[in-house]
Amino acid sequence: MTLQTLLPDGWKPPIGYANGMVAPAGARIVFIAGQVGWNAQQQFESEDLLPQFEQALRNVLAVLAEAGGRPEHIGRMTAYCCDKPAYLAVRKQLGAVWRQLMGNHYPAMSMIFVSDLLDHPGKVELEATAAIAPT
Repeated sequence: MTLQTLLPDGWKPPIGYANGMVAPAGARIVFIAGQVGWNAQQQFESEDLLPQFEQALRNVLAVLAEAGGRPEHIGRMTAYCCDKPAYLAVRKQLGAVWRQLMGNHYPAMSMIFVSDLLDHPGKVELEATAAIAPT
Protein backbone atom coordinates (compact mmCIF):
# COMPACT_ATOMS: atom_id res chain seq x y z
CA MET A 1 0.00 0.00 0.00
CA THR A 2 1.26 3.43 -0.90
CA LEU A 3 0.12 6.76 0.41
CA GLN A 4 -0.52 9.33 -2.30
CA THR A 5 1.36 12.61 -1.95
CA LEU A 6 -0.73 15.71 -2.62
CA LEU A 7 0.78 18.63 -4.54
CA PRO A 8 -1.67 21.13 -6.03
CA ASP A 9 -1.04 22.28 -9.60
CA GLY A 10 1.43 25.10 -9.82
CA TRP A 11 2.80 24.62 -6.29
CA LYS A 12 6.54 24.36 -5.81
CA PRO A 13 7.36 20.96 -4.24
CA PRO A 14 8.23 21.27 -0.54
CA ILE A 15 11.61 20.08 0.71
CA GLY A 16 11.64 17.53 3.52
CA TYR A 17 7.87 17.11 3.87
CA ALA A 18 4.63 16.73 1.90
CA ASN A 19 1.77 19.23 1.86
CA GLY A 20 -0.68 16.38 2.27
CA MET A 21 -1.10 12.63 1.91
CA VAL A 22 -4.06 10.38 1.11
CA ALA A 23 -4.44 6.81 2.37
CA PRO A 24 -6.30 4.26 0.24
CA ALA A 25 -9.80 3.22 1.24
CA GLY A 26 -9.92 0.55 3.94
CA ALA A 27 -6.54 1.37 5.45
CA ARG A 28 -6.06 0.86 9.21
CA ILE A 29 -5.22 4.17 10.86
CA VAL A 30 -2.56 4.14 13.59
CA PHE A 31 -2.28 7.10 15.98
CA ILE A 32 1.11 7.38 17.65
CA ALA A 33 1.35 9.52 20.78
CA GLY A 34 4.15 12.00 21.25
CA GLN A 35 7.44 10.15 21.64
CA VAL A 36 10.40 11.80 23.32
CA GLY A 37 14.07 10.89 23.09
CA TRP A 38 14.25 8.43 25.93
CA ASN A 39 14.95 4.70 25.79
CA ALA A 40 12.57 1.81 26.57
CA GLN A 41 13.20 2.32 30.30
CA GLN A 42 12.12 5.99 29.97
CA GLN A 43 15.63 7.28 30.58
CA PHE A 44 17.28 10.02 28.53
CA GLU A 45 20.74 8.96 27.41
CA SER A 46 21.59 12.45 26.17
CA GLU A 47 20.50 16.02 26.74
CA ASP A 48 21.44 16.98 23.15
CA LEU A 49 18.82 17.50 20.46
CA LEU A 50 20.30 15.29 17.73
CA PRO A 51 20.46 12.03 19.73
CA GLN A 52 17.09 12.79 21.31
CA PHE A 53 15.56 13.29 17.85
CA GLU A 54 17.01 9.99 16.64
CA GLN A 55 15.69 8.12 19.69
CA ALA A 56 12.26 9.79 19.44
CA LEU A 57 12.01 8.77 15.77
CA ARG A 58 13.11 5.22 16.64
CA ASN A 59 10.39 5.20 19.31
CA VAL A 60 7.74 6.30 16.78
CA LEU A 61 8.86 3.53 14.44
CA ALA A 62 8.81 0.94 17.25
CA VAL A 63 5.20 1.80 18.11
CA LEU A 64 4.31 1.71 14.41
CA ALA A 65 6.02 -1.69 14.01
CA GLU A 66 3.89 -3.01 16.88
CA ALA A 67 0.88 -2.34 14.61
CA GLY A 68 2.57 -4.02 11.65
CA GLY A 69 3.61 -0.75 10.03
CA ARG A 70 6.73 0.56 8.36
CA PRO A 71 8.10 4.10 7.89
CA GLU A 72 6.37 4.54 4.52
CA HIS A 73 2.99 4.10 6.24
CA ILE A 74 3.39 7.38 8.14
CA GLY A 75 1.15 10.00 6.57
CA ARG A 76 1.54 12.79 9.12
CA MET A 77 4.07 13.76 11.73
CA THR A 78 4.23 16.69 14.13
CA ALA A 79 7.48 17.66 15.82
CA TYR A 80 7.56 19.77 18.96
CA CYS A 81 10.94 21.27 19.81
CA CYS A 82 11.87 23.56 22.69
CA ASP A 83 15.27 24.68 21.36
CA LYS A 84 15.05 26.44 18.00
CA PRO A 85 18.73 27.50 17.88
CA ALA A 86 19.82 23.91 18.58
CA TYR A 87 17.42 22.65 15.88
CA LEU A 88 18.80 25.09 13.30
CA ALA A 89 22.38 24.18 14.26
CA VAL A 90 21.87 20.45 13.60
CA ARG A 91 19.27 20.62 10.82
CA LYS A 92 21.56 18.97 8.26
CA GLN A 93 22.43 16.12 10.66
CA LEU A 94 18.73 15.69 11.47
CA GLY A 95 18.15 15.16 7.75
CA ALA A 96 20.79 12.42 7.70
CA VAL A 97 19.16 10.68 10.68
CA TRP A 98 15.78 11.01 8.95
CA ARG A 99 17.04 9.39 5.74
CA GLN A 100 18.75 6.61 7.72
CA LEU A 101 15.53 5.66 9.52
CA MET A 102 12.79 6.82 7.13
CA GLY A 103 14.51 6.56 3.75
CA ASN A 104 13.18 9.05 1.23
CA HIS A 105 9.67 9.03 2.69
CA TYR A 106 8.50 12.52 3.67
CA PRO A 107 4.99 12.68 5.15
CA ALA A 108 2.93 15.78 5.81
CA MET A 109 4.83 17.44 8.64
CA SER A 110 4.71 20.35 11.04
CA MET A 111 7.53 21.68 13.23
CA ILE A 112 6.30 23.60 16.25
CA PHE A 113 8.59 25.37 18.67
CA VAL A 114 7.38 25.30 22.28
CA SER A 115 8.69 26.67 25.56
CA ASP A 116 9.06 23.27 27.25
CA LEU A 117 8.10 19.59 27.18
CA LEU A 118 6.59 17.56 30.01
CA ASP A 119 9.46 15.06 30.17
CA HIS A 120 12.66 16.75 31.36
CA PRO A 121 15.28 17.12 29.88
CA GLY A 122 13.41 16.44 26.64
CA LYS A 123 14.14 18.76 23.75
CA VAL A 124 11.96 17.18 21.03
CA GLU A 125 8.73 15.20 20.85
CA LEU A 126 7.34 13.49 17.73
CA GLU A 127 3.78 12.31 17.12
CA ALA A 128 2.52 10.58 14.01
CA THR A 129 -0.44 9.13 12.17
CA ALA A 130 0.00 6.18 9.83
CA ALA A 131 -2.20 4.20 7.46
CA ILE A 132 -1.64 0.48 6.97
CA ALA A 133 -3.34 -1.60 4.28
CA PRO A 134 -5.77 -4.17 5.69
CA THR A 135 -4.49 -7.74 5.93
